[in-house]
Amino acid sequence: MNRVVNYFRSLLLLELLRGLGLTLKYLFRPKYSVMYPMEKFPQSPRFRGLHALRRYPNGEERCIACKLCEAVCPALAITIDSEQRADGTRRTTRYDIDLFKCIYCGFCEESCPVDSIVETHILEYHFEKRGENIVTKPQLLAIGDRFEAEIAERKTLDSAYR
Repeated sequence: MNRVVNYFRSLLLLELLRGLGLTLKYLFRPKYSVMYPMEKFPQSPRFRGLHALRRYPNGEERCIACKLCEAVCPALAITIDSEQRADGTRRTTRYDIDLFKCIYCGFCEESCPVDSIVETHILEYHFEKRGENIVTKPQLLAIGDRFEAEIAERKTLDSAYR
């Protein structure tokens, strides 16, 4: 009996008619739009945008060249080269992120043992020339220096969920 009812429902296309009715219901309602540059969309506190490299309060970069972020990146967007310093510590000589490859998953941020690489709230950036999609270590450090106070504040707000 149930198969017969389902057959007639599919024959009469009731789901299609219900969907068209919903479309007609919203067709004549006033539309909601955001005037983007002047009005901003509400942003999640856990939004992941442009990357940044952080420094310690004494000015030394945090990255210890463990290469965990490079290993965990599913898109293979991160390239790291490192060398050992005279004092025996290892630091990066090259830290590049290809933003065309990056899928902004946040795995790099989660895998970092010293909270060096973070994803900021910045979503408004663009490229004008070929090759600008690869963000280098000095650029990442400059972004981190510029937004350090905001990054630290967001980290403390998000610490309850980690």
